[in-house]
Amino acid sequence: MKAAVLYDNEDIRYESDYPEPEVKPGTVKVRVIASGICGSDVPRVLSNGARKYPLILGHECGGYITEIGQGVQGLEIGDHVAGIPLVPCMECDDCKMGNFSLCRHYSFVGSRQDGTFAEYVVLPSQNVLKVDKNIPFEEVALFEPSTIALHGLKQADFRPGKTVAVLGGGTVGLFAMQWAKILGAEKVVAFEYIKEKLELSQAAGVDEVVWTAEDDYMKKAMELTDGKGYDYIFETAGSVVTMHMAFELAANKARICFIGTPTSDLIFTPAQWEQMNRKEFYLTGSWMSYSNPWPGNEWTLTRDHFAKGDLKYIEGMVHKEFDLSEADKAFKMFKNKEVKGKILLTCR
Repeated sequence: MKAAVLYDNEDIRYESDYPEPEVKPGTVKVRVIASGICGSDVPRVLSNGARKYPLILGHECGGYITEIGQGVQGLEIGDHVAGIPLVPCMECDDCKMGNFSLCRHYSFVGSRQDGTFAEYVVLPSQNVLKVDKNIPFEEVALFEPSTIALHGLKQADFRPGKTVAVLGGGTVGLFAMQWAKILGAEKVVAFEYIKEKLELSQAAGVDEVVWTAEDDYMKKAMELTDGKGYDYIFETAGSVVTMHMAFELAANKARICFIGTPTSDLIFTPAQWEQMNRKEFYLTGSWMSYSNPWPGNEWTLTRDHFAKGDLKYIEGMVHKEFDLSEADKAFKMFKNKEVKGKILLTCR
């Protein structure tokens, strides 16, 4: 089969005759059409971040079932599906509590086992979500980032009728903006440094945008809440700057959720940290996108709202599509810091 295989640091190779995975009982084979490059894939290629070599990366995918293993029920050959990358053990205390993202003995498609940067991937039947055939595969490949955004809202115990700040206008941020509107936010404000991403945020339906490159952006941001601050703040960039910003933007009794994963040391001054005490806001993190019953309504709501059309692909959300044979070119764009949105690998 065709595959983009990682053999070493910065050594990802396209192969046209890589061994095709075999279906086993309880699994299905998926013909992958589109697969997104996640931010977590970048250090695996560029910074010695892979757990093993060789490895087929990729975990955000849309495709259709071509083969079904013994014992699988409820799925048929030809079904269009989204891949669900986490493979929890279902036996540990966290899994039994429905906290699958915190599983202690998990596997993960595209990092601990071969993933979706290939013509075919074999997945446990519980790791595919049947989707409407009218949804393009390229959009199905965006389901997983949407579920991450929604899980963050759930972690913050989101309630309607409140003001929301979304920090970061990447793929997860754009979905967080849409989910906040769908779930009844009174006002959603997008914060971004890159102007092109502010335009995408406007297309996502936010009420206001704040360009954080301006010197007086914080004054404008607070004026949008009559000086009270924001009831919910979702940090999606994983940036030290935006994590500090979240503390400053918080209203009294606010709820802040860090969805983004920091890549450098995160240091707060005593005055910055004291804002949590003085405002008595709640700070939580969010990891992956799963809840009980498996895989969680993060996934089923994403599927259903994409089908309805109120959760949508925004023109420009995908920065560029590459054929699978050009995977190395895609990662060179990341190395050269040329990426301004989601990159998709397609295999037709």
